[in-house]
Amino acid sequence: MDYAAQRRGQRGLFEGLYRVIMRRNSVYVTFVIAGAFLGERAVDYGVHKLWEYNNVGKRYEDIPVLGQRQSEE
Repeated sequence: MDYAAQRRGQRGLFEGLYRVIMRRNSVYVTFVIAGAFLGERAVDYGVHKLWEYNNVGKRYEDIPVLGQRQSEE
């Protein structure tokens, strides 16, 4: 495949993306807002898991004597 044919294929991809998403402003704004929301959720989840991984044994939930009631005997 030569360079010109490759460029035509890429142009078709961008034209299709333009037709589906960016042609109407309302669809484009909805796409941007949904992408920002989903991206924020993904980053939040990743950072939370990384923080938990780095702090195993140091968290309140990991200390066995805190938060437990005294056994009544």
